[in-house]
Amino acid sequence: MLDLLIVNGQVVDGTGSAGFYGAVGVQGDIVSVHRGDVSALEAYRVIDATGCVVCPGFIDLHSHAGLTMLGAPHHDPKVRQGVTTELVGIDGISHAPFKSEDELHRYIWLDSGLNGYPPMPADWLTVADYLSKFDNSVAINVAYILGNSPVRIWSVGWNERPSTVAETADMRAVVREAMEEGAWGLSTGLDYPPGAYASTDELVELSETAASLGGIYHTHTRASLRAQGLLAPWEEAVEIGRRSGVPVHLTHYRQSEQGVGSHLDYLGLVEDARAEGMDVTFDCYTYPYSGTTVTIGLPHWAKDGGPERLIEALRDSKDRARMAAEVSRERLENNWLTNFDQPDNKKYEGMLITDIAEMRNQEPAEALFDLLLEENLGISTVGLGTNPQTLPAFVSHPAGMIASDAILFGEYPNPRTYGCFPIVLAEFVRAEKHLRLPEAIRKMTSFPAQRIGIPDRGILRDGFKADIVVFNPDTVKTHATREDPHHYPVGIEYVMVNGQVVIERGENTGALPGRALRRGRATT
Repeated sequence: MLDLLIVNGQVVDGTGSAGFYGAVGVQGDIVSVHRGDVSALEAYRVIDATGCVVCPGFIDLHSHAGLTMLGAPHHDPKVRQGVTTELVGIDGISHAPFKSEDELHRYIWLDSGLNGYPPMPADWLTVADYLSKFDNSVAINVAYILGNSPVRIWSVGWNERPSTVAETADMRAVVREAMEEGAWGLSTGLDYPPGAYASTDELVELSETAASLGGIYHTHTRASLRAQGLLAPWEEAVEIGRRSGVPVHLTHYRQSEQGVGSHLDYLGLVEDARAEGMDVTFDCYTYPYSGTTVTIGLPHWAKDGGPERLIEALRDSKDRARMAAEVSRERLENNWLTNFDQPDNKKYEGMLITDIAEMRNQEPAEALFDLLLEENLGISTVGLGTNPQTLPAFVSHPAGMIASDAILFGEYPNPRTYGCFPIVLAEFVRAEKHLRLPEAIRKMTSFPAQRIGIPDRGILRDGFKADIVVFNPDTVKTHATREDPHHYPVGIEYVMVNGQVVIERGENTGALPGRALRRGRATT
């Protein structure tokens, strides 16, 4: 007797193969797939999926929910999209290991405009303790990748300087221990100090350790290198893979500007590396908007020493003048702000920095600096960060997969927080036909599972874990926009995580069956 049987749906198994009409059974947290006559099968519950597609749960390779999910475990913005597993710790910003809770809290503070806060105080230090927070406590599964910022804080500290030989050896030991406790590799965010202070050579050495244990290198590249050439940031990433032997994954990869270079140059870099025999892939998001903490636009020297140094720089007239001269006009003119906590600042939600400055009768940089002080650094920003004309080429490329890069707080978050995956099905598949449905589903299921190294998810196959989505291919759609982002998608009928129904007829059941998926161990 099966626990659950899904009948009359088109089964698209996640491999990229054409769909077929059959049934999907669930026993405990395990899938069974049935073709032909299923009338003899018995189940305690039967779901009629007539008119719907039945596929594996979506896997998001770029999630900023590693803290906020602990305080909002039902995770509605993502699970209602069909997401059943997320990779956290990306952009070099993971939240373990740390030597003390004070260091952990300082780090949470520094990037609070990107990752938010957990229920405080945070009370873990090791990767193992952090991962234990998710077991049967959240709606979805969580995979963890180790950020190089906490690694650097552990061994070098918060300051901008090269690591010594002894410190590099210590960092390699930190990487090794974190992966032994379940991390899937190493991530970098080379625009976010203190991880941004790492040299290429340092990253090669850490990547060698990650590679020796079967991990990947997941990178937000170093934007400052663009002064050396349009593709220089990504060329550094490929060079790290070439020298260390680590598989390279370029995250939120896209052509960021119109009229600057060609998107074919970006795609050609990946294709050339793969032709060389390297293991290089990428992910991209599906809206033309970027999103991050607004402090990313401030110079690295102002953060040299940690969050306290940044607060000091924001208060010092000479430092403010220097920062104002260095902050780019693009950062000041094309970014909307969100996540204001102070009541007097709520009126600025969703507004451009320049418009806020006009309301406050200030120069844009001065207004931004004052707001950061008033909000204790925790402001998020949404900007025009992608060429929408070439985005379909990245979404449809065979070496690419889908990832949301979603920030889950603020009144005006990036609309991809609510619509990244449904818009693939509605726009890139159904409306514009950039992709066939089976290939689109592969990019959101088995391909990311393969990239991380998860052995038993991402495919509907006998014996695999029962992470399942049932959606209507004719009606699935997102209404999330930049001006009005808080909309759950329509057409996602059921979502199951580890065999339990989390979304039923589009509504959250309240179940919390998620688990931490630990590298090198069974994912039960």
